[in-house]
Amino acid sequence: MRKREREIKDKSVLEELLMRARVCRLGLYDGQWPYVVPVNMGYAAGRIYFHSSRKGRKMEILRENPRVCFEIDSDVEVVTGERPCDYTTNYKSVIGFGTAVLVEDEAEKIEGLRIIMRRHAGPVEGFRPEVVPVTAVVRIDIERMTGKSNPPYNEWN
Repeated sequence: MRKREREIKDKSVLEELLMRARVCRLGLYDGQWPYVVPVNMGYAAGRIYFHSSRKGRKMEILRENPRVCFEIDSDVEVVTGERPCDYTTNYKSVIGFGTAVLVEDEAEKIEGLRIIMRRHAGPVEGFRPEVVPVTAVVRIDIERMTGKSNPPYNEWN
């Protein structure tokens, strides 16, 4: 990281940012082109969960290449100034890498959906039995991640 003073290394802070996130941007690679797609997500125990249709480009790419990059950001605010070079952006972000796993076990699938729903303050019971089997739940097993903030982390802790 070029601006080391902005790096967030504390894993508990990174996890707190992930716990607060509602949207995650996934970076995928289809063998020819990068593909970035936002997904609603939930985070628990070192894993990101999102749901999807079983069909579509995102799922096709994940089946071929499950290695992903992810990004979340929060507290984004443009700070204006007198001159163009006085402008900046305040933010907190996490970028990480991991492997996407299509969850097949029904109990884990429902727990993944509950994790997502908790994040969005929704109900965690009453999933329709006809919908669960046709819904893809994807778990990202995080291998590494780092955070960055402006102002630097040591100024807001």
